[in-house]
Order: sequence, then structure tokens, then C-alpha cells
Amino acid sequence: MTEEPKLRGHDYKVEIPAGLPFKEWLYAWLLDPEIEGNHLKDVDKWIGLLIVGNMFALLFEHVPAVFEPNKGWFHLFDIISVTVFTIEYLTRLYLAPVDREFKGKRMSTLRYIFSPFAVIDFLAIIPFYLQSFIAVDLRILRALRLLRILKLFRVIIPAIQDFREANKERTFRQKMHAIIYPSDYGGKLHELFDSFIVLWVILSVIAVIFESVQSIHYILNIEFVVLDAVAVGVFTMEYFLRLYTCVEEPGFEHAVWGRIKLAKTTSSVIDFLAILPFFLEVFLHHLFDLRFLRVFRLMRLLKLTRYTEATATLGKVIAREWPVMAASGFVMLLLVVLTASLGYLFEHEAQPDKFENIPQSIYWAVITLASVGYGDLTPVTPMGRAMTIILALMGIGIFAIPAALLSTAFSDQLRIDREKLLNRLYEMLSVGKLTFEDAEIINKEAKRLHMSEEEVQRLYEKAKKDRELMDDVSSLPLHKIAAVPEHAVEHYKSLISEIKELSIMTNRAEFEEIATSKDRITATDLALWKVILSNIPNPSEK
Repeated sequence: MTEEPKLRGHDYKVEIPAGLPFKEWLYAWLLDPEIEGNHLKDVDKWIGLLIVGNMFALLFEHVPAVFEPNKGWFHLFDIISVTVFTIEYLTRLYLAPVDREFKGKRMSTLRYIFSPFAVIDFLAIIPFYLQSFIAVDLRILRALRLLRILKLFRVIIPAIQDFREANKERTFRQKMHAIIYPSDYGGKLHELFDSFIVLWVILSVIAVIFESVQSIHYILNIEFVVLDAVAVGVFTMEYFLRLYTCVEEPGFEHAVWGRIKLAKTTSSVIDFLAILPFFLEVFLHHLFDLRFLRVFRLMRLLKLTRYTEATATLGKVIAREWPVMAASGFVMLLLVVLTASLGYLFEHEAQPDKFENIPQSIYWAVITLASVGYGDLTPVTPMGRAMTIILALMGIGIFAIPAALLSTAFSDQLRIDREKLLNRLYEMLSVGKLTFEDAEIINKEAKRLHMSEEEVQRLYEKAKKDRELMDDVSSLPLHKIAAVPEHAVEHYKSLISEIKELSIMTNRAEFEEIATSKDRITATDLALWKVILSNIPNPSEK
């Protein structure tokens, strides 16, 4: 009996056989890589974040102004890290006999202890315990704690092995393309690369924000410079790798024009602007004061839009609703200019310093329409105050229109995307049952649309039922039958067969007499009736 693929949403349930021994049950829930949806990814994620946290802790320990006042917190973080790493090591040691790699082998626990990953895990925690039993120079201890970084190889090495297996006999450019761009060949290594870029974007933006705080910038000036240089190096490498490998992408195949086309895309422009301020400041600082460009490094945050579909959905919504939003914006602009002019007319003589001109009155009109009301510009004349009341009441409705449009259109776009998913299910079911590849595509799309397992299953059942109805052409509405030529032909054949059956069961002479005498059918229809029945014997004449 063949196994059927399963459709799952973003919160699908994990299927673990009931009645397992505790050790096998715990392994299945925490560490089994063959069970999709268990806690293995969560374990790897949180352990990875803790390792990164330790890297930063080691970095800041070399900054006395940061380390000395917070020595207790650093020590507490170190204890928590070692506790977590120790629990992980002991858990893996306990579960070694049921681990897929060591299960069924002699001395499985001992084999695990001397395996490369177990040695790395052991080296990550042993420096802490050495300090408790042996007099060790703290500087040496801190250096040994860098071994915790090696724990990242537990995730990286299997990803590299899978990547090599999937990219055998492919060119170097194709391999790099699989790492940079989403494809069937990237696997876990592509996900790790994306996570690496996202991490550096977040670190870079946080650094830019804290660099603006003078007290922090004074202490970590060198660290900020080094971090920014490394971040720009990473982003520059990514930018040129995307240009180099983009010819493997559909639509960018040409060696020159394909790369130019990619460079003009929105995401590539964002990538370029993310690194441009650094190089401008390095090469042109002796000609111009370009320190103001450092603020534009915050544009690196826009690089994250590549990793979320929310911005793409928002872009579709704005493009679709742009005519209505433009009309609404025009009304708002008209109202702002009109009220600002009236505000200047009524208040200029009473408050010449505040309502000095119409542009200054525009600021007051916008603040009032938006229902913000800072209070720095307030009318004092009766007409000015009356107009402010009217303006504030109108602003509640006028400024709410674009927000309501975006909200409604966003929900509508999600509905359209779900309908597209349903149509895709129809297409997949048209050839029979879903394949595992089809199920994987549907599962990914369901996660993007934040659909639960129940919603996905309900959608699948609806598509399956509708597909069955489509196979029974006669039960479909006529407009749906007509929409598919194959269905129309089958339905036409069915109708011809029914006419033939009708001719056998009824008296043709009486049928034709009634049809012609009472004008029940036209002469053309009667002629068609005779053509259809020309080769069928008339049972009433026997």
C-alpha cells in the first residue's frame, strides 16, 4: 500500500507512534531528523542563538567599560549557557542508543562520545568545569570558551553534505546560485545563508542605532567601525554573488543584459544602497563631509523585505487600489490647501508670528486633519476655532479612507491568494492523486499564507469534491461545462444520446405532428431532429 502525501499548515500536528518506550519517544520528539515538525529545529535554533550570544559576550568582555559594571550579569549568562549546553550534551548522550546513527551498533554510547559532534559539545562546556577544579588563567579560559562556536558545525556540516549530494556534476556558478537563490538544489545551506544575511542586517541596523548614542559610541567606537566594515564586506559579497549567478534565474539568462536587468530591480537597488554610504565615505571624505550618509545605513533594514511575502502582498494591494487611493489623496490635498488658506486668512492678523504664511498654515491643517493636535499652532479667533472643529470632524473620516482601503484590500488579496492555491489544487488533482512534490508545494504556500492544518485539509477536501463533480459533467452548471471544451464535447455527446433514447421511446409521427402544428419547435430544430434520427429505425413503424 503506497503512502499518500499529507497536506499541512503552519501549525500542523506531529505524528509520533503511540506506545513508544520513553527513550525512543524523547528522541522522536527532540532529535529525530526524519520526523517533520518535531522540536529538532527549535532545539537547533535556540542553541544557535545561544552560541551567537556567547560570541557577543566574549566580544564585550574585552571592553572594560561594558564588562566591569556588568560583571555579575556576564557570569550569570555564562552559567545559563553552560547549563543549557550541558543538558543538551547529557540528553544526546542518554539518547545515543536509539540515535539513528548509532542504533544497533556495539557500544553505541561510547561511539557517540568519540564522534566529532560529541567532542565539540564536550569541548564547549569543559572550560567552565576546569575553572572549578583546576587553577586556570582566566584569559586562557576565555580563549577556550571560543570552542563553543564549533557547535555551529553541528548544523553546518550536515547542510554542506546534503548540498554536495544534491549538486553533483553541477558547475560552480550553478552551485553558488543554489546557495544565493531559492531553488530545488539549495536545501538547508540556502536557508542558513539567508539566516546569515538576516543576522548581519539586524546587527548592522542595531549598531547604527546605538552608534547615535554618544555615550555608547564613545565606549564602542572601534567595535562599531569593525562591525560596519565586516557588514559591508558581507553585503558586498552577497550583492556581487547575486549579479554573478543571476544568469541561472529565468528571465535573466543573458550574460550582460540579464545582469543589468537584475541591477535595476527594486531588491538589487536596495542592496546597492545598503553598501553605497560606506564606500562614498571612505573614498570621498577628504572632499566632502559625508558623515550624514551614516544615517542612510538604516536602509539596510529594507533588505529584509526579500525574506517576507508581506511586502509583496502589500505592493500588490497598493498597485491594485492605487486609483482609489490617488483620488482619496487628491481630496485630502485639496482639503488641506483650502483649510490652510482659510486658516491663514482668519488667523494671520491675530497671530502673525504663528500663521505667518500659507505653508505654515498647511502644517496646522495636516496636524488637525490627522487628529494629532500638537498644540503648537492653535487658532484664537472665533472663525478660526469654528473652522478647526469642522476640520477635525472631517479629518476623522477623510484620513480613515486610505487606512480602510488598505485593510480591506489586504484581506481581499489574501483571499485571492488562497483562491489561487485552490485552483492549483484543482490542477494537481486533475491528473489523479497528489504526489509528494505537489504536497510539498502546497505545504509551503500554506505556510506563507498562515493557514492552519485544518484550513489546508478543508481546502483540499473542497478541491477534491469539486474535482469529482467536474468529472461528472452532467452535474455541473452549463456555464462551467462550456468553459472547458472537453467537458462541452462530452456533454454534447450525452445530449445526443438522450435525444436518440427519446426517439426510441416515443411515437415519432405524433411527436413531429404536435411539434409542427402547435409551433412547439422551429423548422430548423425539427430538421436537426430528423438528421439525428436518420440512421435510427422507427420502432412505431414496425
